[in-house]
Amino acid sequence: MRVVSTVETPTSHDLRAYTTLRLGGPARRFVEARTAAELAETVGELDAAGEPVLLLGGGSNLVVADAGFDGVVVRIANTGWDGSTVSAGQDWDAYVAATVAEGLGGLECLSGIPGSAGATPIQNVGAYGCEISEVLHSVELYDRGTGQIRTIPADELGFAYRTSVLKGTDQGVVLSVRFSLNEDGLSAPIRYAELARALGVEVGERVPAAQARDAVLQLRRRKGMVLDAADHDTWSAGSFFTNPIVPDEQVGDVLARIGDVVGADVAVPQYPADGGVKLSAAWLIERAGFGKGHQGPGGRVSLSTKHTLALTNRGGASTEDLLELAREVAGGVREVFGVQLRPEPLLIGCRL
Repeated sequence: MRVVSTVETPTSHDLRAYTTLRLGGPARRFVEARTAAELAETVGELDAAGEPVLLLGGGSNLVVADAGFDGVVVRIANTGWDGSTVSAGQDWDAYVAATVAEGLGGLECLSGIPGSAGATPIQNVGAYGCEISEVLHSVELYDRGTGQIRTIPADELGFAYRTSVLKGTDQGVVLSVRFSLNEDGLSAPIRYAELARALGVEVGERVPAAQARDAVLQLRRRKGMVLDAADHDTWSAGSFFTNPIVPDEQVGDVLARIGDVVGADVAVPQYPADGGVKLSAAWLIERAGFGKGHQGPGGRVSLSTKHTLALTNRGGASTEDLLELAREVAGGVREVFGVQLRPEPLLIGCRL
């Protein structure tokens, strides 16, 4: 496997330096694992010693308490790829860019997403009409229960909207990920209407993967969803809330309540989902009275000025500031529409 980056031993245990929100307190201990074997061995030894362990990849999906983590943070720092197989610690977008450059299609609509490759199957990362579950072949993981390294095919990972059997548990430590990519240099069928319009094609058409990647990156930049240290709108964990899925038996009542608030003639964005209907969290947030740039405590946190679904650190914020804003927004949507929003990032040592 071609090694493409090296990771320096960190000099600070402050987790703010390792999360895209730039929030979080210190870790009691901090170690790095730079190969798959080292990652499995390190986690195994810590488990045997009874140490609390927090696995850290790119830090793009973590909200860490101000008190930090009273245990050992293991940074997953194994990098590199070989065609359709990528190490868990590899920067995700660098890998996507490489697959496109090598004439492989299938991941282009997932361009610009921050974080590491190993996290993508855990939460079934998705964007612009594509989900990891559609292109994943298998994952190689260290099973903390048995101490064995196993290869798990995609159909055994229990994928659903923004989740898998790996989410919410560290039982399986992802070591590498293998994808099923096409070799004709074309994208997967374009299924997201906004992207299709940007590309000037009909929904369902395929385009050169590089063209699709460029369009996705442009769309994400407009929404503050491509990391930029100089842009506080990108000091976030991406979309903070998942799009809520309303069970079939509740859809009529919920849509009626929404209609009472916004007007019966207003079209409510909704999409088919297993067992119900998926609504747009961003749409609900805006119509509940929280516009772009809505500020939290002291203006230290706010909704992004470009996208209402991102909660951002404006500099000098604390994790509690962010959580207070999240509670305000979720509470407002619940009060106005009766819909409960759920956080997408993992909350470490804290809760809404």
